Amino acid sequence: MSGLHRFALFTAASTLCLIIAGALVTSNDAGLSVPDWPLSYGQWMPEMVGGVFYEHGHRMIASFVGFLTIILNVWLWRSESRSWVKKLGLAAFFAVVAQGVLGGLTVLYFLPTPISVGHACLAQLFFTMTVSIALFTSPAWKRQAAERADRMLDEGSPTLRHLALGANLIILTQLALGAAFRHKGFGIEPHLIGAAAVALIVIWVLARVTSRFASDRPLMRWALLINGLVMMQLALGGATFWVRAATESSPQPLLPMVALTVAHVAVGALILAISVLFTIQAHARTRRPSNDVEQPDLATSS
Repeated sequence: MSGLHRFALFTAASTLCLIIAGALVTSNDAGLSVPDWPLSYGQWMPEMVGGVFYEHGHRMIASFVGFLTIILNVWLWRSESRSWVKKLGLAAFFAVVAQGVLGGLTVLYFLPTPISVGHACLAQLFFTMTVSIALFTSPAWKRQAAERADRMLDEGSPTLRHLALGANLIILTQLALGAAFRHKGFGIEPHLIGAAAVALIVIWVLARVTSRFASDRPLMRWALLINGLVMMQLALGGATFWVRAATESSPQPLLPMVALTVAHVAVGALILAISVLFTIQAHARTRRPSNDVEQPDLATSS
């Protein structure tokens, strides 16, 4: 395992921690605990008490992830031969900068729902970028590319590739609906419809893999993992809704409510990331029926 791959994994794991920190801010109603930006009460390090602990702590982790992203980009541009991987790293850098700006705007404009939802969705997209970079820099990906001589035919309507892409879009839409619900943009009904849509599409993906690609163990593992995470997410969502209703009259969010909400957000981020990785693998391990000319190898092409 190369040092670059280890660092990419660390950056991805740190990004997941950042998403969890952001969920702790919203779950504890700490979004406006610090009224200014980029400083906190005019200081780089305010007293970490009450909601300031969550809000300023979130900013500190965000700064750390931004620093990691800069190092990752420098490392990619110095040692990575594939230009598209370098460009993906650059896209991740611009995403984390935009994420910081959106985070500041949410404070300066007192948590406007559209900006808050955009901030939440961009966090998910940035996480998928870091996870994808970790995959593309892994020895297993490069080894798989070298062995990818006889890819299975991706037949059916829709194809597995199209199903996987559709799953990504539906999952991202559902994450946006969840963010809008948390930020009181609208009620829970659209979020529930989105949850049903996600469950249906991932079951469809698993059925397609089982019927046509059962011999491909990596694809089966990815499909089973996505379905397992979605089932866990549905259970977390139900538990969160029940606890929210039971503690509605509480003067502040209680620990069970905070823990369930944060877990719900974290698993949602993992679902999107794993779905994107599955889509990448589906494209890498299958070929289109009309594809008589092999596509350039993602692992080695420049």
